[in-house]
Amino acid sequence: MPRGLVAGLVLAAAAACIVVVLLVLPAARSDPYTRQTLELKGSVEHGALLFRLNCAGCHGIAAQGLVGPDLHGVTTRKSQSQLIQQVVSGRTPPMPRFQPDPQAMADLLAYLNGLV
Repeated sequence: MPRGLVAGLVLAAAAACIVVVLLVLPAARSDPYTRQTLELKGSVEHGALLFRLNCAGCHGIAAQGLVGPDLHGVTTRKSQSQLIQQVVSGRTPPMPRFQPDPQAMADLLAYLNGLV
């Protein structure tokens, strides 16, 4: 294969990677739901209630883990944005998708932040 063709393919691949990074990363940061949630102050008490109603069946009443993992210290392993995306997407089955309003999500984050 001619060196010019190889260099051209490498250059095209690098350009494609740059375009993906420039388009995908800002979109992830500008997600309106995540941004709005992170701007709010959450209530630990309301977050605990939401957790018991929606999450305890799989994560345990004390977040100790059952079907779902133990959530103690989860905020040291995942960023606030990652936690929001995990809850909203349900990307790790059997976790269902769950999208509370931004204030309720901020409350749930406040509760999770207290699980050490």
